[in-house]
Amino acid sequence: MGEYLLGLDAGNTVIKAVIFDRAGREVAYAGEEGHSRMPCPGHVERDLGELWANAKRVIRTCLDRAGIAAADIAAIGCAGHGNGLYALDRNGEPFLGIQSLDTRATGLVEKWAAEAVGDRTYPIARQRPWPSQTPTLLAWLKRYRPEFFQHIGTVFCSKDFVVNRLTGERVSEMSDMSGAGLLDFAARRYDRTLMEAYGLGDCMGLLPRLIESADIAGRVTEEVAAETGLAAGTPVVGGLFDVVASALGSGVSRTGSASIIAGTWSINQVIIDRPDLGRPVFMSSTFDRTRCLAMENSATSAANLEWLVREFFDGEHAEGVSPFDACCALAAEIQPAADDPLYHPYLYGAQQDGHARAGFYGVAGWHTKGHMIRALLEGVAFGHRHHVETLREAGAVFDQAVLSGGGSRSRLWPQIFADVLGVPVSVASSRETGALGAAIAAGTGVGLFADFTEGADAMVRLDRHYRPNAALAAHYDRRYALYNDIAEAMAPLWRRLSAAEPSATGAAA
Repeated sequence: MGEYLLGLDAGNTVIKAVIFDRAGREVAYAGEEGHSRMPCPGHVERDLGELWANAKRVIRTCLDRAGIAAADIAAIGCAGHGNGLYALDRNGEPFLGIQSLDTRATGLVEKWAAEAVGDRTYPIARQRPWPSQTPTLLAWLKRYRPEFFQHIGTVFCSKDFVVNRLTGERVSEMSDMSGAGLLDFAARRYDRTLMEAYGLGDCMGLLPRLIESADIAGRVTEEVAAETGLAAGTPVVGGLFDVVASALGSGVSRTGSASIIAGTWSINQVIIDRPDLGRPVFMSSTFDRTRCLAMENSATSAANLEWLVREFFDGEHAEGVSPFDACCALAAEIQPAADDPLYHPYLYGAQQDGHARAGFYGVAGWHTKGHMIRALLEGVAFGHRHHVETLREAGAVFDQAVLSGGGSRSRLWPQIFADVLGVPVSVASSRETGALGAAIAAGTGVGLFADFTEGADAMVRLDRHYRPNAALAAHYDRRYALYNDIAEAMAPLWRRLSAAEPSATGAAA
């Protein structure tokens, strides 16, 4: 069997290919940024042809950089952002890609909330409807864009589309489908009663074949081998919801372990033996064949820093220094003070309020760029704290966490996380935890590891550790209370802003 594992990570923005050896060492990396389009407010889409073209390029580039024979790759695993809606048409061709930043279905979710639809879905799926959720988007298309809906042949998540292109198989797996609210969670299967609750009882045939994450989904086809340099017949496993992959790839594999991901989304998750916590949580996903992850998530994390850099700071940095590092260096110069500005990270709405907007508050004439950047870094961490507190109130117990995602690459941000959350925070040595988790799943699928825990023990190392600064505890408690009070006061104004958007529920798909 080959000595290497290939992990693919299809995020909301970048698709990456990383080749690892069996000890988790990165042999080669390639990544390519895709383009989102926003045809109208709340709509965030991507071209599936571009996604697959980018995937093929990064695979070939990664193989070339590794300098290994394609036959030395034992297996391929793919991770990808959860939810959104990736659809093939009835002929099996790429049709529609809606990303998990999309909020077009906010009005439908509000309607369902008034009708208590979530009271019907939660006992089955351990999830209530929310705007970017896969079945919610499918129901929105069925209701408001029937001319698009009628062409849909298969409903996928992002990594399922890549697996389909690699193998020709129409398949998904437990972690993504459970995270999308499409499974009877306890029975680990699709459920017609659940689909009927979404108004999708006649759509069972659109759901792909369901397997376990480490099961072999198919094998690389001859055509794809010619296009990518992969060896035809290389096994491809079902893969993982990227937040599950990132937890695994950062070494979080044992019950009671906590993973925090500061990526496009704010992900806060704890491995538990059973999904029946004392109170509902935003989302549950399978982790392996027996355990699951309790999650509190929202699109309120490092995408905020990406936006700030793209719109205001790109180009304002020394040669050889990334704009993200330059921004964090400015923020690090600021000594925390009681009158520092506050920031709400709601560029794409809030989990609890799809109408929420981002904003800086309390800005004064003596505040600098560094103050504004630090406010954003803290605001993202406050958003994570909100989710962490919800998990704890539901009964999830943990006293330390591993931070991954783009935010973990900063030397400053993990310390802010430790200070705001009040727990020690570690960072894994691999930057590509999503791809590494996918590679661990691939290795498990072909028998290199007995299970995910053995794979994580073999392939993951922790690199940095941050302890909370007790002297800042009261400071951050006060600022977090202000953060929440301002959000509560702004809620009716956000709703008025949202009401002014053109075609709030009916713009073109």
